[in-house]
Amino acid sequence: MSSLLRPRRLRASAGIRQLVRETTLEVGNLVYPLFVVPGNQIRREISSMPGVFHLSPDMAVKEAAEAFSLGIPAVIIFGLPEYKDAEGSSAWDMNSPVQKAMSLIKAALPEIVVIGDVCLCEYTSHGHCGLLKGREVDNDSTLELLAKTAVSQAQAGADIIAPSDMMDGRILAIRNALNESGYSNVSIMSYAVKYASAYYGPFRDAADSAPQFGDRKSYQMDPANSREAMREVELDIAEGADIIMVKPALVYLDIVRQVRDRFDYPLAVYNVSGEYSMVKAAAAQGWIDEKRIVMETLVSMKRAGADIIITYHAMDVARWLKEE
Repeated sequence: MSSLLRPRRLRASAGIRQLVRETTLEVGNLVYPLFVVPGNQIRREISSMPGVFHLSPDMAVKEAAEAFSLGIPAVIIFGLPEYKDAEGSSAWDMNSPVQKAMSLIKAALPEIVVIGDVCLCEYTSHGHCGLLKGREVDNDSTLELLAKTAVSQAQAGADIIAPSDMMDGRILAIRNALNESGYSNVSIMSYAVKYASAYYGPFRDAADSAPQFGDRKSYQMDPANSREAMREVELDIAEGADIIMVKPALVYLDIVRQVRDRFDYPLAVYNVSGEYSMVKAAAAQGWIDEKRIVMETLVSMKRAGADIIITYHAMDVARWLKEE
């Protein structure tokens, strides 16, 4: 073999590999999800997501503070309300755990970025992401409620609103409502490409958000489609989205790459609960090296084009990066 063709020369040592590394994972890329519940002094591990906790608003402040101390710049907040009804009215109740947690976190940590997930599934008695007409989710009547939820979260201190419902037109409705309410500087991170995925199972346990009947395939995307994803991104950008998201991340890296190549917008991915829990389960059995698997997985998301990674591994990754 010719001595001129030796790619291995650039793999010869850790120092050389670092010098020529094309993709770098940094703690500043990470967003840490928090699940808040009613009450005080509650920190209860979620059985299907080892290492992730239900937190009362006061304890969510402590968790956010720990994340921020590790260099994680942002948290995204989900919540289990005290009450549920057909329209999900607790979603915009300023006394709900999400709004309380946001207010407390921003008061204690003004520099941390607080992202509010906007959807109704956690708050409706039927578990669907919008108002029902019969057994169908009605798109247009849901938009006003999503907008009310977004404004309430902005009032509570959210820096970014992240609608995950997949109703058509919700970005424009939320953008108009925020502007009209004096929150024109609050950004929108759109779950523009959200697939009807089996990888959400542990999250639905954590957020008590499983639908009481049917499924979400009439509004979340068909996993078989990629061209449709590009149309969804185009529409959300046209309606005023500031950041685009693809969810799930790991089995949709081809979609992440297509979005990155086509759109010059900040791009987020969600390393979802099913991806997380499978890693934790295999690691608990000793079948995999958890640290190596997690780091390789998140690097693949960066390599595919993601700027922002929402991940339940964020705290561990931040510690591992400090060790390097």
